[in-house]
Amino acid sequence: MGGLGTGRAPVAAVDARQGHAGTRIDLDGVSKRYRIGDIDVTALEGVDLHVDESALVVILGPSGCGKTTLLNMIGALDTPTAGTVRVAGADITRASQAARAALRRRTVSFIFQTFNLFPGLTAFENVRFGADVAERPDPAARALEALDSVGLGDRLRHFPHQLSGGEQQRVAIARALATGNPIMLADEPTGELDFRTGVQILAVLDEQARAGKTVLVVTHNREISRVADRVIELSSGRVVADGPPSGGRARIADLRW
Repeated sequence: MGGLGTGRAPVAAVDARQGHAGTRIDLDGVSKRYRIGDIDVTALEGVDLHVDESALVVILGPSGCGKTTLLNMIGALDTPTAGTVRVAGADITRASQAARAALRRRTVSFIFQTFNLFPGLTAFENVRFGADVAERPDPAARALEALDSVGLGDRLRHFPHQLSGGEQQRVAIARALATGNPIMLADEPTGELDFRTGVQILAVLDEQARAGKTVLVVTHNREISRVADRVIELSSGRVVADGPPSGGRARIADLRW
């Protein structure tokens, strides 16, 4: 990842190595059901999932299969109807709002499909906000480094409405990088990006995994799963496959979509 010319390892990478012991994710018998009018909708059904490696993990499946719901369980944004969820050694199944917020502040970083940027803040301020909330040292330096790593070092003072959809997505990714949290959850992080920029972002996420983070990427794009260390495939709320990519892990340079 591009740094600030300080001659030291990127801040986020140092944090990731220190936080490696806190990256374990355990879901046991997790189900999630919603009531919509008179209809019961099952988003997840009896999911058992265990992730304890620093790796790029792709959660693959079509729209409506439960991918985002699964990500929200891990990130303490939602609670299961049944089963247990443990993240970084903490049982968050029925945790208090304060405990869940603490997990999101110091352990889990989100890259939302809808960006969730503050419209009244510049790109730099949005990214620095992530570092400030995580209570990391040198938040300004972190923000600059993260924006540089996603190719937006020249757009620091632009507000979200002055940026394209792809640029807004890259600001959202930079904000997650700036937190230095050991677990990154990315919901369709390349969905709004052209191929060239999408490949660049995948390279950044892969570098985070190589530096010691656990990076979970939700996508419907099977091509992206080729560069994962591990692919977890969902169908109708169930895990139907879990293992390395078929044919082995490909190079990011070999991707085409």
